[in-house]
Amino acid sequence: MGWFSRWREGRILSRATLDPALWRSTLERYACTRALSDDERRRLKEIVVLFLHDKRIHGAGGMAVREQVRIAIAAQACMLVLNLGVGHFRGWVEIIVYPDEFVAQYEYVDEAGVAHQVEEPITGESWERGPVILSWADADEAGSNGAPAYNVVIHEFAHKLDMRNGEANGFPPLHADMSRARWSDAFTAAYRDFCDRVDSGMDVAIDEYAAESPAEFFAVASETFFESPVELRDAYPAVYGQLVEFYRQDPAARLHASGQAPVRASASA
Repeated sequence: MGWFSRWREGRILSRATLDPALWRSTLERYACTRALSDDERRRLKEIVVLFLHDKRIHGAGGMAVREQVRIAIAAQACMLVLNLGVGHFRGWVEIIVYPDEFVAQYEYVDEAGVAHQVEEPITGESWERGPVILSWADADEAGSNGAPAYNVVIHEFAHKLDMRNGEANGFPPLHADMSRARWSDAFTAAYRDFCDRVDSGMDVAIDEYAAESPAEFFAVASETFFESPVELRDAYPAVYGQLVEFYRQDPAARLHASGQAPVRASASA
């Protein structure tokens, strides 16, 4: 980071504030933030302030975006870049929030070459070089007892990281010290195994939607990595190890250190 960027960020941080009570309640709302150390909470708060300064979050379909909504979305999204920096979300500015599911319209061509137009309700969507669109009803569900590994914010912002090198395909730009071959081997083997299990009706460790494509497998694996890390690590240790390297975090170890979860196995990349 150059001197001007450091000066700019310092200026933003010196002038911006977050409501202390609202910030504390947001951190306690989600398992992935509840387990953060004091230093991690401080860094997350700084990243959230920078994120909210650079992004426009506004409502659609009658949604009123209160400060609680802005901070909740920002805190979950910024968990992905806690040790990467908010610059990983550079290149777009808009987040659109609907009160509930919204209708997406798209076209596709089937194997016979016939074009189809589809309209279907969805909970989140990410556009390359465009906005993130979220259903607040589903975003608000994250961290609830009924959906421990479901997090539409993390899911859509994982897609955004995936899109930093083009269309989402489950292969985001890796750090210089990471191996593309090891990433490919880990995710390819896990995705094939996962799809076989789904097709066979077997129990799976993550949401079945991950079988839709390698891009969705990466996004759902990222959800589980932050929300239910022990389950992902035990099911697909090589994938977990690659995500530890990619996100520069180890949520399972963090949960163990905070006393919130046991450590049953070690991740291998």
